[in-house]
Amino acid sequence: MSTALLAILIIIIDQWSKYYISTHMWPGLSIPIVENIFHITYILNPGAAFGILKYKTGFFILITIMLLVAAIYYYPRLPARAVLGRIGLGLLVGGAIGNLIDRIRLGVVIDFFDFRIWPIFNVADMAIVSGVALIVYTLLYLTPKEGT
Repeated sequence: MSTALLAILIIIIDQWSKYYISTHMWPGLSIPIVENIFHITYILNPGAAFGILKYKTGFFILITIMLLVAAIYYYPRLPARAVLGRIGLGLLVGGAIGNLIDRIRLGVVIDFFDFRIWPIFNVADMAIVSGVALIVYTLLYLTPKEGT
């Protein structure tokens, strides 16, 4: 699967899931899937992870645009054999755009996966974290080091 196609797939899944939640629930509603372990809880997050920097929407939009510019710059420099790095970049870009759409459209991000011991998150957040993990793994363990 191409990196761009993966990013588009993540955006579609993320936006569809947020649309579904926002049209079938109201903010604050929590539906237990596994009581006290996993709930679907609809919240509108005005900040970033863990709710930090609340209502800094312009800042997050700027950071996301900078991240997308960096991704466009670095993508052609990734070796074709760096498959995990390319997958990571697709996940990261798709997730970033998914949350960017919410910030531009609503001024907040729709979150709903609630494991009760962790801040509530969404599909885009999972893609971003997974993408960054794959990129870091690629850079640390799969990229040839100078002098080796």
